[in-house]
Amino acid sequence: MILQCKPLLMKIRLLTMQLPAGKTIKTFCAASFLNDLGSDMIYPVWPLFVTVFLGANMTFLGFLDGLGEAVVSLSQAGSGLLSDRLQKRKAFIWTGYICASVSRIGYTISRSGGQVLPFRVLDRLGKIRAVPRDALLADVSTRETRGSAFGMLRAFDNLGAVCGIVVCIVLFEKLGYKNLFLLAAVPSLVGAALIFFFVKEKKTADIYVRLSLRELPLNLKVFFAGSALFALGSFSYSFLLLFAKESGFTAGFVPVLYLIFTMTASIMSYPFGKLADIMNRTVIIVCAFGLFGVMCSGFIFLSAYEIPLLFVVYGLHRGALEPVQKAFVSDLAPVSRKASILGGYQMMLGVCALFSSVTAGVLWDTFGMTAPFVFSLVTSVCSSVVMLFIHE
Repeated sequence: MILQCKPLLMKIRLLTMQLPAGKTIKTFCAASFLNDLGSDMIYPVWPLFVTVFLGANMTFLGFLDGLGEAVVSLSQAGSGLLSDRLQKRKAFIWTGYICASVSRIGYTISRSGGQVLPFRVLDRLGKIRAVPRDALLADVSTRETRGSAFGMLRAFDNLGAVCGIVVCIVLFEKLGYKNLFLLAAVPSLVGAALIFFFVKEKKTADIYVRLSLRELPLNLKVFFAGSALFALGSFSYSFLLLFAKESGFTAGFVPVLYLIFTMTASIMSYPFGKLADIMNRTVIIVCAFGLFGVMCSGFIFLSAYEIPLLFVVYGLHRGALEPVQKAFVSDLAPVSRKASILGGYQMMLGVCALFSSVTAGVLWDTFGMTAPFVFSLVTSVCSSVVMLFIHE
């Protein structure tokens, strides 16, 4: 396992030397790496844990994942507003990592869907860290470096995920769910300590102004609309993993597919972010939507042999979309309301994700496992058309 992670750790060291925003971004990257290391010890086996170990059906899994995204959205909106109002970022970040760690301990004592639900909510509440962190990162970067900064942070997220998946693959059969989840709680505690001791924040002279949707730039309103439409069909990764299992892949190989998409996203996040700094960002976003549509088409029409390739396409989609979305919103948001607008954006995506995952679960149980992909293909095409109305 150490040998498998060594090349990734060497890559982390090289990337850290090129970071665009000094000590703060270095600390964020290290903490994000550690948190995703812990998270992705769990994520590859999460759908199996819920449906096999806890005995829940696909509709409940969709509800659980969708509810988690809705909680993320509400917590990020709240933390964004409070962060701007209080002019504080750091406390939200390290507290979020602690919530993630405690929730993983809670998973170990859960024996039913009802018991796991509150710990899933606590896990997702930990995302209060994301918007204040993104706002602080936006504050220390510029229009010319912001895409690179968010891309770099996302790359470290995904690098941590890659190592976490490797740990899951190597240790899951030896440790089982309980001990693996306990082990996954440790890295996030270390990440919380890094933020607490090494990140310094400065109060700005900007006065908080109450957020009004009517005052948002037209481009930002169009971007919100297109993103919401896309999110309505962007169900959770759990459906991809269970589709693969139903197509004949063994439970032991399912984490490998998750590893494929995560490695791809890790490798491509920084290049896509860098590309968005030198060209029209809307083009990158439309391409990301298109990649998701291509993936959905593949799950509908291709055979099981092509499924690993589709996880590569999914990784390209994630690598392109996530850093560029945040950079675009950060560009257009006023400094005094940056965290509030980033939080509002994430809240909108989370509410749509609740609908998306629940709908996907119902479609799967009612019409078969390709039905969610048909629905998402349609929303991908429609949202791409909406994005064409943005003028940069």
